[in-house]
Amino acid sequence: QVQLVESGGGLVQAGGSLKLSCTASLSISYFNAMGWYRQAPGKQRELVAVITSGGNTNYADSVKDRFSIAKDNAKNTVYLQMNSLKPEDTAVYYCKYTRRISGIDYWGQGTQVTVSS
Repeated sequence: QVQLVESGGGLVQAGGSLKLSCTASLSISYFNAMGWYRQAPGKQRELVAVITSGGNTNYADSVKDRFSIAKDNAKNTVYLQMNSLKPEDTAVYYCKYTRRISGIDYWGQGTQVTVSS
């Protein structure tokens, strides 16, 4: 069973920065894509950013130029650097890894990010 462990959430003032980490119990080489999603109260979960095994990235329009996703293959870890945070970025952030071949998705437990105005 693949486990994903997230860290890095917290409370920050608007304009501040946070860096989220998601570490897998299995080598990243077993996954096609790794991404970050978020879910605010009363809203659906939405894609924030995704990175493929080849290093291609994609971002939601709302976070482009503020957030950056990266991976460290040696550490089986994907990061989400969040800059210029806004109150509307407040949500629980989840990482998701998609397994090669099977296409099975694995989710982290979620980490709360709260941005105060």
